[in-house]
Amino acid sequence: MSMTVSKLAKAAGVNLETVRFYERKRLLPKPDRTSGGHRLYSPDDIERLRFIQRAKFVGFTLREIAVLARLRDESPSASCEDAMDLARRKVAEIDAKLRDLREMRSALTSFIDACPEKDLGHCEVMGGLAGRKRGNSA
Repeated sequence: MSMTVSKLAKAAGVNLETVRFYERKRLLPKPDRTSGGHRLYSPDDIERLRFIQRAKFVGFTLREIAVLARLRDESPSASCEDAMDLARRKVAEIDAKLRDLREMRSALTSFIDACPEKDLGHCEVMGGLAGRKRGNSA
């Protein structure tokens, strides 16, 4: 069963331009074309688009998704060690980002808590962002 790009996008729950973007990035294989030049897609393309979207959702980059898709296409019966390695690295990246976000939150909270809410010259938020020590508005 072949379908047009608009039907593919609708079936996969993505924007039409998303399909074209993934084609340009070679995450989707080049589709067959009608004699009139219209692209024709298969149900496999729907699943591939959904795979890409789920991988994006959990934080994989397009480059990483390309690796995962290649693993999926070329060696579906092979060990999942390569995919697991990518997933473990992604978890480590997410953990690092979470640590950074907690530090950012802590810094902002300390600025807010220390701020006397006077003029900007005494504002701990502005001072903290400028790198000034607390209580030193000079």
